[in-house]
Amino acid sequence: MSDSFIVRGSTRLLGLLGYPVAHSLSPAMHNAVIARLGLDLVYVPLPVAPTDLAVALAGLRRSGFIGFNVTIPHKQAVLSLLDGLTSEAERAGAVNTIRQEADGRLVGANTDIAGFIAPIADLPLQGHATILGCGGSALAVALGCAALGFERIRVLGRDHDRLAAFEARLAPMPAISVHPWEEQEALLADTGLLVNTTPVGMAPSTAASPLAELSLLPPTACVYDLIYRPRPTRLLQLAAAQGLRTVDGLPMLVAQAEAAFCFWTGLKPPDGLMLQAGELALGTGSDDAER
Repeated sequence: MSDSFIVRGSTRLLGLLGYPVAHSLSPAMHNAVIARLGLDLVYVPLPVAPTDLAVALAGLRRSGFIGFNVTIPHKQAVLSLLDGLTSEAERAGAVNTIRQEADGRLVGANTDIAGFIAPIADLPLQGHATILGCGGSALAVALGCAALGFERIRVLGRDHDRLAAFEARLAPMPAISVHPWEEQEALLADTGLLVNTTPVGMAPSTAASPLAELSLLPPTACVYDLIYRPRPTRLLQLAAAQGLRTVDGLPMLVAQAEAAFCFWTGLKPPDGLMLQAGELALGTGSDDAER
């Protein structure tokens, strides 16, 4: 991509709060849109350790930032530091996007739910949903599955205390149930959508998979891995070998980023631009793709 931009004294700031953030594709994706639209903005990574989150956010309020993305490990810890939440963020109990209002208030949003739904919204999904993992991402995925109309949404986890906390967080939703990891085989046979929200299989541990084999899944199942590095993950390789439909994490990352950019600026990113930038940053795309 040939689009470029100049940082000026008047340039306003967007950023990514997380720890670590060096691996993130978000700067490449957002800055591609900023350059294409000719905006006086720049998006920068902001590595902030958990012990420094409160003081960092207090300083960033006064540093010319108009908004932030929030990633691991701050999505839930940041809640108590904000001045308001959107309804989606309240439901999810997690924030991945913050906007600074004209009066200085920081409002948290969650675009992960919409981001999760976007790549599979038009797929003919059957059966029930099974989610691997019970962390912050799993909360957004569970709410996304509920929005898609799944009557049963089963969440598998290894940590019994975290499972109990997850269940308590979503207690008003009877469609969602939690299960120990050992029950996976009993749940796979009627699973129409299997979603991995764990980090198992993420680079550099690319030979790992959260499940060793998928033979119990029905042939109509879709396997969705939130990981986007590597592409495909070992889990998705196993699924493809069985002829199952697969979705990796890049389309979700792009969809949540597009929603976040609109939340900050009121502008819709050009179609396909963030995906192209993300693929180029991963080394899987082409710089002469249609714009």
